[in-house]
Amino acid sequence: MNMRATEFTSATGGGPAGPADAGERNLAPATQSPHRATSGGPACGVPRPHESARAQVAGSATYVDDIPEVKGTLHAAPILSTVAHGRLLAVDASAALAMAGVRGVVLADDIPGDPVLATFVHDEPVFARETVNHVGQVIGIVVADSVMQARRAARQVQVQIEPLPAVLSPREAHAAQSYVLPPVTVRRGEPEAALARSAHRLSGQLEVGGQEHFYLEGQVAYALPLEQDQWYIHSSTQHPGEVQHWVAHALGLENNAVTVECRRMGGGFGGKETQAGHMAVWAALAARKFGRPVKLRLDRDDDFLITGKRHPFAYDWEVGFDDAGLVTALKLTMLANCGFSADLSGPVADRAVFHVDNAYFLSDVEIASYRCKTNVQSHTAFRGFGGPQGVIAIEAILGDIARHLGLDPFDVRMRNLYGIEERNVTHYRMKVEDNILHPLLAKLEQTSQYRQRRAAIAAWNANSPVIKRGIAVTPVKFGISFTATFFNQAGALVHVFTDGSVQVNHGGTEMGQGLHTKIMQLVADELGVPFERVRVTPTETGKVPNASATAASSGTDLNGRAAQFAARNIRDNLAAFVCGLDGCGAGAVTFRGGEVITPSTTRSFDEVVKAAYANRIQLWSDGFYRTPKIHYDKTTLTGRPFYYFAYGAACSEVAIDTLTGESRVLAIDILHDVGTSINPAIDIGQIEGGFIQGVGWLTTEQLVWNGEGLLTTHAPSTYKIPATGDVPEHFRIELWPEPNPEDNVFRSKAVGEPPFMLAISVWEALREAASAALAGGAVRMDAPATPENVLRAVTGSLPGG
Repeated sequence: MNMRATEFTSATGGGPAGPADAGERNLAPATQSPHRATSGGPACGVPRPHESARAQVAGSATYVDDIPEVKGTLHAAPILSTVAHGRLLAVDASAALAMAGVRGVVLADDIPGDPVLATFVHDEPVFARETVNHVGQVIGIVVADSVMQARRAARQVQVQIEPLPAVLSPREAHAAQSYVLPPVTVRRGEPEAALARSAHRLSGQLEVGGQEHFYLEGQVAYALPLEQDQWYIHSSTQHPGEVQHWVAHALGLENNAVTVECRRMGGGFGGKETQAGHMAVWAALAARKFGRPVKLRLDRDDDFLITGKRHPFAYDWEVGFDDAGLVTALKLTMLANCGFSADLSGPVADRAVFHVDNAYFLSDVEIASYRCKTNVQSHTAFRGFGGPQGVIAIEAILGDIARHLGLDPFDVRMRNLYGIEERNVTHYRMKVEDNILHPLLAKLEQTSQYRQRRAAIAAWNANSPVIKRGIAVTPVKFGISFTATFFNQAGALVHVFTDGSVQVNHGGTEMGQGLHTKIMQLVADELGVPFERVRVTPTETGKVPNASATAASSGTDLNGRAAQFAARNIRDNLAAFVCGLDGCGAGAVTFRGGEVITPSTTRSFDEVVKAAYANRIQLWSDGFYRTPKIHYDKTTLTGRPFYYFAYGAACSEVAIDTLTGESRVLAIDILHDVGTSINPAIDIGQIEGGFIQGVGWLTTEQLVWNGEGLLTTHAPSTYKIPATGDVPEHFRIELWPEPNPEDNVFRSKAVGEPPFMLAISVWEALREAASAALAGGAVRMDAPATPENVLRAVTGSLPGG
């Protein structure tokens, strides 16, 4: 994505056509509030800074590696397999043990509990035992006085492995029927018969790569032994409860012997939903063996080699459609590269099946999902959790249909949208009841000036032999709820102290997404106190037990509602108390602006709290919430897996250099649905960040394994995430103004994951530009659209190849 800026200035005539100048960075009127964020107004519905933004900018926000180390702390480093698949014959640590500062090694024989991690499928060993299954699999750890001593020593451990044949691609695994979980097929109607009678038919293949999470804070855990065989674990994790369970399982203890804390993460994106648990288990095993606190922090190269990525997918498809581009039949096979163990591949692949339709009604369809076992890292959750891999398939197919018929892809997409009163049931039999796709896309078409810009681009391409431009609009309809239904629950604690200050603890984790900030806003408004009077404490299993992962975009939906309920219980206690004083009904009491108001008296909140404490009124409470309405059959993947849908659409304009394959994003216009925004500033930030991360997945972030199964792109020198120069000056975001029709907290909608899939508009725009280079011909371009893949798309091969 690094074409020369001067070329692009000339290519676009100084900037893209649109409602805003190229340098403009707009918030729509719906996102602007006449109220400034002050202690006198409501906490919710207005932009507020992230609760720890100042501390993070100042460098005073504490991450796991910043925690002052207890005296006697040791450090661990992993011993890695250098073979993709083989028999583990021997481990010789003698050279490492002779090095200065080295205390010892921890191997599979040192595990007092179950040597297999406590995952749902129970198929992944804590340490490799009889076999190794990917390059980078952890065989054991070296423990030393310092982190550098441990890392140097780990590289001196000699491991003897007898190589075995390795399976490195999902197509190879599918041919060998190598799966981590059984295949799943979802059907509706008669796709074979519908294909046979379709006016037009197309078939194709597609390869979509994975993605490295590239969190700024790498994987890290710090395990501290306590008295009476109890353990305290500091973990950079999205799921403290699972870390607690995994550590206890490996140590052979009950869960109540292990407490896990997470104040914040320096990014997670799904990479710390399950796989943070590995660090904690390894550190705890070392702490147990040596009777000392142990910290394990992976360096970036080891993090790349050890941890899983977004699942790469391969697709085979055949589609039938009419003269207007309306899809009449679809048969789709999806091959998910799961790596060597299941991890979360089952629900990831399920969500991909759920999102193959994206925003479109599919009348006669068959979707076959294969969860392929390969000898690479065990792939895991990543923002969107399989949704992007489902959405991109149908968007690619619709783009191909439009080019085959010579139609505007926007018109083809509009013709296939879900309807309001008919064509409104998904292939998994959930009714789409909150559909805003038609008005949302129609509005974006107008505000982005899509038609005018498409015409201008066509004129440009007719006269530009080298630089070709493209534009595309793609929507998203993303289901909100965990596909593992039992995770859709949350708990929280709210404490009001005698000075009127408020403390909140909940089961969600903060990874930069602003979850704590939104929950502070919700609690502040529930109690009628200024936002500044509320603080959130670190997430800890000893306070809110059995909490679900902070994932599936549900952090605020679940934990925010639980915290709101807890605060409401306290408010009701205080209301009943002042009603007793003033002789009024509880419904007549108002909590607002730091005051408690009855028909006869106005008191400060602090005054009421002090009086309530003196009268032995409970000033703390718990809250619990479970998502309503959701259910589905896990065998057939039919039912209502989602509470509601979040919608959005993006218009992206790009240019490609047909001589080098380089590309650039020129302009982005987004209209996105967050319901009633709790915090517009945070929501806009999530939309920006999610979109650009999606652009990275589809343009620059290419994972490459060589023929021996080594991930060769395992450092920033070879793996390229988007940088500031990849963000166009024209980046306009507008929020859809309607509230969530479901009774969600503050009538808001989840925002973490849905914007990620809007970046598919960039990929489709690149395919439009490639098609222009082929005089409107069909385009086969795999993702990511690296310069090599763009060149292959426009020439059929690389120069000299």
